[in-house]
Amino acid sequence: MIKKIVAGVTSFFIIANSLAAQDTQGFFINGHRAKKAVIPRAKKGRNIMGDATVQVEINDADTIASVSPYLFGNNTNPYMTQIVTEPELMRQLQLLSPNVLRFPGGNISNEYYWDKEPGNKPADVPDTILFGDNRRLRKSKAWTGKDSRPQSLSLENYYKLLQQTNSAGSICVNAGYARYGMGTNPIATAAHYAADWVRYDNSRTRFWEVGNEDYGTWQAGYKIDTVKNKDGQPGLTNGELYGRIFLAFSDSMHAAARETGATIYIGATLIEAAKNIHESDINRGWNEGFFRSAKNAADFFVVHSYFTPYQQNSTPDAILNTANTVTGRIMEYLKAMTAQYGTEMKPVALTEWNIFAERSKQQTSYVNGMHAAIVLGEMATHRYSMACRWDLANGYANGNDHGMFSKGDEPGIPKWSARPAFYYMYYFQHFFGDQVIISSSNDKNVLVYASTFSDGKKGVVLINKDSTAKIVSLHFNHSKQKGQCYSYTLTGGNDNGLFSQQVLVNGVAPMLPAGGPPDFENIAAVSSSYKEKITLLLPAMAVQYILITD
Repeated sequence: MIKKIVAGVTSFFIIANSLAAQDTQGFFINGHRAKKAVIPRAKKGRNIMGDATVQVEINDADTIASVSPYLFGNNTNPYMTQIVTEPELMRQLQLLSPNVLRFPGGNISNEYYWDKEPGNKPADVPDTILFGDNRRLRKSKAWTGKDSRPQSLSLENYYKLLQQTNSAGSICVNAGYARYGMGTNPIATAAHYAADWVRYDNSRTRFWEVGNEDYGTWQAGYKIDTVKNKDGQPGLTNGELYGRIFLAFSDSMHAAARETGATIYIGATLIEAAKNIHESDINRGWNEGFFRSAKNAADFFVVHSYFTPYQQNSTPDAILNTANTVTGRIMEYLKAMTAQYGTEMKPVALTEWNIFAERSKQQTSYVNGMHAAIVLGEMATHRYSMACRWDLANGYANGNDHGMFSKGDEPGIPKWSARPAFYYMYYFQHFFGDQVIISSSNDKNVLVYASTFSDGKKGVVLINKDSTAKIVSLHFNHSKQKGQCYSYTLTGGNDNGLFSQQVLVNGVAPMLPAGGPPDFENIAAVSSSYKEKITLLLPAMAVQYILITD
């Protein structure tokens, strides 16, 4: 995961229409499968009394984008247990249906040896690996693929996890090894090692990444011992060098894929935003250096964002506002960068995302769930190709936990209990179709994301960022429409001040002090009939998922 990042993104660019229209999904939506709506079990809702305070317009005649099925992914890691041996976790993952799961990291990727037993590593890996930050020197930690211990996740069980959750894989290979390896040609050695993984994988995985956040001081390989290095690499990495490393990996891995008859796509890790003057020259020049040396070699671009400022006690407003500003700005920044350096725009994958806000249990709160819903809507609108939230499980740390599930270290919460973000992402995927359509709200605090399913039904997500409830009127582009609507409304509880650790679904509260209601998947939707318009009550700080039939 990212250790430090600047959440704000400069707004120097103004993109031409030709840039805005660039394809940023590509092969990720090839063979795009039609998605049909599933009408939920429902009970009749009460009539809404009072005049609408918010007007929402929906125009299903204008399609903005296809929705990539890979937007709902997550990250797995070797410290999460074997996962497939955990029935309750597997049950919830199958309900969540993430569609893509990334492995093995995170930072672990640059110290991961896929074919080794615990305690082993390639002979040319030094005993001590250097980093660019101020951590104390230590013996290098070798994370290995043949680790069957209960506290780890083996490569074989990762493959089983993909099968049992019907998910695609996204594998991040060790690019740090190309830097700290002590052989005569460490770049070629590391590239061949990654290619051997592609051969072993044998067509099971299509999406691959070369390294994880290699621009970061917290990464193995950012800094190396130039005395031990034998091919004249500099002590600190840079974007141009990473581009050369990427080229070697891409050539070797694609050649290995051709040998096995596989089709694979390889992503390059880029900086997602223009850095401020306090950032290092390495960060500021990363993308330029990469494009200068690798040019158009990447099949897709990999970026990470944790949206809010690092280690700040951010407010709900600050957190939610980043979701619908930063998401779009990342995409526009990459379009501007590729135009500036004369390279092709490629599909964009946000393979780590969450928030950095902490000290008020923001990360484990329902506000983070609302943030997740907005990010999903923005990624669909801005044509992201793939996204993997960080991550399935970490450690509670008094609520400073990115994990979607509790590892059993949270007081009063059973192991593998789902955090609020789980429920917001579950309902989003179930109630959002395969095409984004034009929609708008006349209230800046009410966001709307609208979609159509292949069978003509519409899925709408309404998000109220305000501290007061709204009466919302939904209008359609043709006035004689009538039918039925089904809705789920997610709200926070009354605990922990502004950052409730609970989420209520249609008013059904959890039985535990954190998380969502038990048996949530069997909670009835609220249904009502409509003609020409739909009127809904949208509570304060709520997300409403709506399925509309004609």
